[in-house]
Amino acid sequence: MGYLAVWKILDKMVADFRERGAIVPDKIMDDLKSARTTLNALKTPQGSGEALEKIDAYLANVESYLVSEGEKHYGKQYSDMWLKKINEASRKISDEEEEKVRFILGLPREQNWIRVKPSSDLPLEKLKTLANESNLSCKSQDDGYLLIYGADERLKDFVKKMTTEQGSKSRK
Repeated sequence: MGYLAVWKILDKMVADFRERGAIVPDKIMDDLKSARTTLNALKTPQGSGEALEKIDAYLANVESYLVSEGEKHYGKQYSDMWLKKINEASRKISDEEEEKVRFILGLPREQNWIRVKPSSDLPLEKLKTLANESNLSCKSQDDGYLLIYGADERLKDFVKKMTTEQGSKSRK
């Protein structure tokens, strides 16, 4: 089942409800957000099959509320249109090509992050040194990028240092 595709349709349906002035209960929005978070966690190496059951439950809850409320307030034709879209989305085999993973496991919520690809101008060790000077943490990733994370202001400081460093090297 194309869980991400179904999630996107339900997200569009929520947006349509809001455009029409309808209020979507917090519980439904929480389920929609939880489904997305669980989808992202499923893409990580630690993802599990148990997560699929949770995703199904979250999406089913959101779908049943939106479809029944849509039919009640906007008519059967409205709900049938959305059910058709949901049905088509659920037939997708894989969500892999739809979106790259933006969920990074192990980072505290309050911290911001960027990924930087080392280059000849800014090799890995130089990037790590700049990150340490800015009081940031960093991790090397399997794809060759360096994940740098910490407070927002410190990240901005790091980016300034990095661009200054690269600019001075390119002028030489």
